[in-house]
Amino acid sequence: MGEFNGKVVLITGASSGIGAETALHFAAEGAGLALVGRDEGRLEKSAKDCMVKGLAKDKVLTIKADMCVEDDVKRIVESTITHFGRLDVLVNNAGGSIPCFLTSEDLMKNYDRIVKLNVRSVIQLTNLATTHLIASKGSVVNVSSVCGKRVMAGMLLPYNISKAAVDQFTRCAALELASKGVRVNAVNPGTIMTPIKLKYGKSEEEVRERASKTHPMGRAGESNEVAPAIKFLASNVASFITGETLSIDGGRHVGCAR
Repeated sequence: MGEFNGKVVLITGASSGIGAETALHFAAEGAGLALVGRDEGRLEKSAKDCMVKGLAKDKVLTIKADMCVEDDVKRIVESTITHFGRLDVLVNNAGGSIPCFLTSEDLMKNYDRIVKLNVRSVIQLTNLATTHLIASKGSVVNVSSVCGKRVMAGMLLPYNISKAAVDQFTRCAALELASKGVRVNAVNPGTIMTPIKLKYGKSEEEVRERASKTHPMGRAGESNEVAPAIKFLASNVASFITGETLSIDGGRHVGCAR
């Protein structure tokens, strides 16, 4: 058991992809985990995978919730504090995207949905968690995107805007909470091979092929290349880092948008 033994980590979007992988990394360090997701079956699998890492059953709490439902977001924090009595790390990982152009007839409907999921829920959950994080001198890690720094051409107008907002929220929250002992940072992944990348009819081969052309390192990333960075930013090793938006994108953010 490591640095996070005795601490509590709340991870949204923990049923798959980056969230599930991040849960495993914190589990290996002995952290108590509050895992949030919409798919109860996959969420329970994530919990069992964490127990394989050595966590006792009572150190893994699963919370089925929809981040777009305000009462669900409130219940997430309430359930975590009721079960564990504290909160040390908040990982705002839940998010999504809807293919959408500026000329799309349903632009505003999709915009409202994506901003509610990717931005509003992050702000709300962080707001509700702040008192507990101040008490523990904890930290927040937001999962943003390379799209917060560079425009992904085509289809993703609301997503690009939402992730830019997450980056700015990260900086605003970091500035406000620094004097209270709470650090706030973000990671900005490029194309990472998670289930969401295959959601819109593209095959894994197609996603990897496109990534090989758009990422200077010539490939897509994997969840296990993002999770350690999240754990690092939450750890004491990063004790003098706040307001950072850390690119994990094979160099994509340093190139021109394409």
